[in-house]
Amino acid sequence: MTFDVETKDCTALSDGELADMADIVADGPAGLDIGLLSKQRDEWVLVTQVRAEAHLLGFSFCTLERIGGTPCVLWGLVSVKRCTEREAVLDALRADQFRKAVLAFPDEDVLVATRLREPGGFAAFSGLEEICPRPGYKVSGEERAWSRRLAKRFGAEGKVDDRSFVVRGDGSPCPVFDYEPEDSEGVDAKVAELMEAMDGARRDALIVFGWAMSEELATGFKS
Repeated sequence: MTFDVETKDCTALSDGELADMADIVADGPAGLDIGLLSKQRDEWVLVTQVRAEAHLLGFSFCTLERIGGTPCVLWGLVSVKRCTEREAVLDALRADQFRKAVLAFPDEDVLVATRLREPGGFAAFSGLEEICPRPGYKVSGEERAWSRRLAKRFGAEGKVDDRSFVVRGDGSPCPVFDYEPEDSEGVDAKVAELMEAMDGARRDALIVFGWAMSEELATGFKS
């Protein structure tokens, strides 16, 4: 299937496009709605949309910025339609944003970060290096500091457990990376264990980050 992928400023996002996005998030378990979507237009810089035959299959609010001098790709609210092409849609979203990261941060390693509520979302970090948190790994002091920096950037300062990377929710929806693999049984059970400390009713989220190496970005990084 051929995709039409576009990344543009959030200020150019129309109400009709937001309505298309709302149709996608309604299918997922993340508890997202049109009200939360509307806020993303003001809170993020870029939005990437993937369409096929004019139908929206996935979107991602993001920003390219530096945190303490470190180049970052930060994913806000992201959702991929529960369709048979979902893996390819995810790849298309990532590829377009990583291409822009090369232009913004040439010859630099880039930190990629988001918040997850379901273990399937770890698919977004396929191929990245030094993913945190990850099974069987004790995070370092610097990695714990990154969880706090990212929590602050995501508007959750003081709410993150810097050992588990779990952000305490308040029961209201928050922007997360909403992706469910077609084969949910293929999700690593040890990865799922990283989310056991999360309270679903409270709508906790998990901060996750990894590194896209400059040489992979320069050659057209793909999973």
